[in-house]
Amino acid sequence: MSTSEMPQTSDDSVFDDIRPCRDDEVGSELQKVIQDRTVINGILKFQSRSSVLASLVYKLPAFMQNFIVGRFLSRQVREIHTVADFQLRVANFMRSMSKTTSDGVTYKGFDRLDPKLGYLFISNHRDISLDPAYIDMALYAHEMPTVRIAIGDNLLRMPVATSLMRLNKSFIVKRSVTSPREKLKELTKLSEYIGLSIKENNSIWIAEREGRAKDGDDRAEEAVLKMIGLAGRLQKKSFAEYMAGLRIVPVSITYEFDPNDRAKAEELSEREKHNGEYHKEQMEDIDTIARGIRGYKGRVSVVAGEPLDGGFTNAAELAAIIDSFVWNNYQMYPSTLISAGHGGSCTEEERKKFNDRIGSYPEELRERIRAMYARPWFNLHPEEMQGREPEPQKDPGKKD
Repeated sequence: MSTSEMPQTSDDSVFDDIRPCRDDEVGSELQKVIQDRTVINGILKFQSRSSVLASLVYKLPAFMQNFIVGRFLSRQVREIHTVADFQLRVANFMRSMSKTTSDGVTYKGFDRLDPKLGYLFISNHRDISLDPAYIDMALYAHEMPTVRIAIGDNLLRMPVATSLMRLNKSFIVKRSVTSPREKLKELTKLSEYIGLSIKENNSIWIAEREGRAKDGDDRAEEAVLKMIGLAGRLQKKSFAEYMAGLRIVPVSITYEFDPNDRAKAEELSEREKHNGEYHKEQMEDIDTIARGIRGYKGRVSVVAGEPLDGGFTNAAELAAIIDSFVWNNYQMYPSTLISAGHGGSCTEEERKKFNDRIGSYPEELRERIRAMYARPWFNLHPEEMQGREPEPQKDPGKKD
């Protein structure tokens, strides 16, 4: 492909199958959401626990449920006309959620960024939806535009999920493509979309790896960084030159308590028993997202670094720089210190809180969960890891 044939803007039609929702599409996407049977069922099921009226509606025939809940939802979304309107509702929900499910969120480093520029935020990956959501909240707090969010197409198995993700400025990473030729084509297109977005000062968030770090071992994958750099090859630029121009901002995210710690441990245990195989239930990703949102997180920390403008020549060196930032800015809350055997500075109340949580889980999962919480400490202090290294896991949890 010659330079003249390359797309010149992220609004180019070549990106229509992966890009987020535009303002002129908000109305139609919202209609898909409020008419979706899964959404209606979910609202009725949740509200029927605390509302007599909702419990009565729950017993009505489906067509009446659709009418009643549809009218209710239509009133809720009638003032939403743009993506910004939708994200304002998301931001209000996030503030409310954080007040009830966390002990406070701290943001650092974002005040050093220029609100007029677009950045490529690359963070460690612990939660499917909350990682980019908390980065968005940090940007809101500093009056900066929110990010376009990279999500795998494995999360879009339900039409309503696709609509909600697109409304929230998500763009699609086509992980399900298997043909090597098609995969390279799609990854190159994705790289071009990321590069053009940042050139237009639209910030991007992408996880440092494909799939969450279920074992707590935060490490940037070279493959992700090489994918981002594909567009640079088309422009005849070196990896270092092209990537430095993307204004990469490493971000370290810490959850004192992971709402999905047990689920992650159960998956790793199943993989160990079945030679790396794990068969995911149809609604498992949705359940994981819901558990992450509703579950208790303790304290949350989100730390952004300075844009990386050099110091690397290839993907391995860039990954090492990102790893170093994530590890050194990961907050060593009591859950990590106690698990790593360094809880001497923790109070009795903190010890009891953590031990009660671990004690509530099946005995066969407890050491694995402790190791998950401890791993960030040992990444910073590898000399202490001797004799504690867990058995290597085959395919330790990709695609979510």
